[in-house]
Amino acid sequence: MIQIKVLGTGCPKCKTTYTNVLEALKQLGLEANVIKIEDIEEMMKYNVLTTPVLMIDEVVKIKGRIAQIDEIKELLKN
Repeated sequence: MIQIKVLGTGCPKCKTTYTNVLEALKQLGLEANVIKIEDIEEMMKYNVLTTPVLMIDEVVKIKGRIAQIDEIKELLKN
């Protein structure tokens, strides 16, 4: 199963990215293990300085901005 992580401190951009991930999965009819990481110490383990961060299967795909639904769908198709 695909593992998706959204790293963010709970800011509006982070929440929008998380919502967009769920919508992209719904539109594609895919299931994934979606984890939201808001703990700063946990985020530090991934060595990221700007949020939100979208990770798919432990690989950083998008960071520092909102991931758009169509963009997430493209990443999931590959």
